[in-house]
Amino acid sequence: MPGQWKPAVATKQINDCAKRDDFILSLTYHAKEQMLARDLIVGDVRHVLKTGFVYEEAVAATRQGFFKYRVEGTSPNSDGRTIRVVVIPSGGCAMKVVTVMWRDEK
Repeated sequence: MPGQWKPAVATKQINDCAKRDDFILSLTYHAKEQMLARDLIVGDVRHVLKTGFVYEEAVAATRQGFFKYRVEGTSPNSDGRTIRVVVIPSGGCAMKVVTVMWRDEK
């Protein structure tokens, strides 16, 4: 279980982990629904996690000791729109995707 990272450290840790062969990605039902509504696929989420940036401080997750990070970036399938992926790193090289949205959505 990682501690809370500053945005620059979170960006590096998430990008590096998403590029590894042993990367484990799980998606909540909500995240899957949000992806479907936006015509996004798992490849889009993985691309954002590999190349995107964390600009804001982490937010505590409901499980004590875990934190949510907002990773933002584009993918080849996003038509230039920025995707925001909210993830919770869960130790090792595993992450849970909580939700996926367009950054410009309210």
